[in-house]
Amino acid sequence: MALLQNLPQVPDTLRGRTVGRSFQAVFLLALVTVIMLGGFGLRLFQLQVVNGDRNRELADTNRIRLVPKRPARGTIFDRNGKILAGSRLSHTVSIWPIALPRDQWPTVVDRLSTVLSMPPEEIQQRLEQAGYESIESITIARGISPAQATALAEYTNDLPGVRLESEAVRNYPNGDLAAHVIGYTGELTDQQLTARREQGYRLGDVVGQMGAESAFESTLHGAWGGQQVEVDSAGRVISILGEKPAVAGQDIQLTIDLDLQRAAEAALGNRQGAIVAIDPRNGAVLAMASWPTYDPNIFTTRITEAQWAQLQGANHPFLNRALQAFPPASTFKIVTTAAAIESGKYAPNTVLPTYPYIQVGGIQFGEWNRAGFGPLGFTGAMAWSADTFFYQVAMRIGGPTLIEMTRRFGFGRKTGIELATEESAGLVPDDAWKQETLDTPWMIGDAINMSIGQGFLQATSLQVAGMFAVVANDGYRVTPHLLKDNEEHRNWKESLELSDATIDVLHRGLRQVISGGTASAMNVPHIPPFAGKTGTAEADPGLSHAWFGAYAPLDNPEIVVVTFAEHDGGGGGAVAAPMALKVLEEYFGHSQAAEE
Repeated sequence: MALLQNLPQVPDTLRGRTVGRSFQAVFLLALVTVIMLGGFGLRLFQLQVVNGDRNRELADTNRIRLVPKRPARGTIFDRNGKILAGSRLSHTVSIWPIALPRDQWPTVVDRLSTVLSMPPEEIQQRLEQAGYESIESITIARGISPAQATALAEYTNDLPGVRLESEAVRNYPNGDLAAHVIGYTGELTDQQLTARREQGYRLGDVVGQMGAESAFESTLHGAWGGQQVEVDSAGRVISILGEKPAVAGQDIQLTIDLDLQRAAEAALGNRQGAIVAIDPRNGAVLAMASWPTYDPNIFTTRITEAQWAQLQGANHPFLNRALQAFPPASTFKIVTTAAAIESGKYAPNTVLPTYPYIQVGGIQFGEWNRAGFGPLGFTGAMAWSADTFFYQVAMRIGGPTLIEMTRRFGFGRKTGIELATEESAGLVPDDAWKQETLDTPWMIGDAINMSIGQGFLQATSLQVAGMFAVVANDGYRVTPHLLKDNEEHRNWKESLELSDATIDVLHRGLRQVISGGTASAMNVPHIPPFAGKTGTAEADPGLSHAWFGAYAPLDNPEIVVVTFAEHDGGGGGAVAAPMALKVLEEYFGHSQAAEE
């Protein structure tokens, strides 16, 4: 007690200060607590109310994926219902960019490139093009081999964000048969994607690149569908949240006859050139062969550098030679005859002398047999393809008259076939063209050369077939077409308003070519009588082009066949005419069998 009494006493003033400080500390602590809770509340309000939709979206992207479903492409049939282009099941590899953080993708890309034998840069480019935040799966390879599919399945755990799927890919059951008509499909280029994105096309989408596949893309493609799925942290599907079925593309039927196409390609063989067969009554293309060719099936998988180099070779297998322009040679004498009679300067029964050559302005324009044929009328001149006869005609009627008739027949512009992007318009030269291109005026020698299908004149095999169709159907220019769509009711032809006398001379002249002229070897008994015309075009360098055109049967034509051998070196009668005969034999043999 004494000790306690001896302790110093705290003054009353100090006791009050201590109590006040304690109260301040409690107040400050409460204030800080209130501020912190208020901040948390404001942040929670911002997260849940102000940015709630956005944050829910971000959360969903961590577990929700959009799996696009490619539409099945429409089937392409020939006129008899045989499949030209269909689909088959194959394995496709796709990636989900958002499935992994950006820094983890390089490892996956390297592993995936090894399995698929693809350059890692190619996969990386796809990934960056889609964007690392994309929730859509991006196709990076299709049509992979069974061995590659097995390897991917085995290494699933080492390839997060990678998906192996079964998918329908294009299949061409006949290989390279009719390749230039059918075309092929391939992935969109960057330029094509930019142009078609608004139409619903996506990165990695497949479109028609040539032929009917390209011409009828909007019909064949269909509309994308897809699934919205929930996935776990490894990217495995837990459940399907919603689904929109893909809409398959529509089937189309072409005018092509597969059997006739096969016969045309067999007749052409390994000759660089083309064969075209059309129906002169409505322009339906029955066959269109071009060599060299390619197998469109190679584009259903990743094409190798060696394959691409071959397709870009010097002989240009991609090129549809039926739609490329060359001098039409003496087949063009059909137009010269029509121009002569329709001009009124020549009667249908006109007879002219022929010569070894005709000299104009110091230049000799020679006869092909170097001797002449004596006096001939239009039909005889057509039968023997007498050049000097037609030289005289051109000199009298003049260039403008010949040019006008040439354009009436459809030369110098595209035919209207659906393959317009691949078709040449050809060339009908005139004074304006010569002045602009060569800085020289039109001269009488230009009309002389043009009268026999030489000089600057250029025409495609399809245009030449259209010329023969004008005679076959008694004076109508037809529109060649590939789509077999309501043919009987559409107006596929337009009258050239040629006189009956002109049509009669052309019929008789073209028949005499077969019955006793330059193609008399074609006058065979096992197919109906037909009419035709040979042609041999001088070409630079050296070797000539061989032409032949025909229509049959003579009394009621239902097929026109034009054959063309590029730089073959032989004559139209010896080289091109036998090819046409093989096509006609197939056509009439097939027709007779069908009737029986």
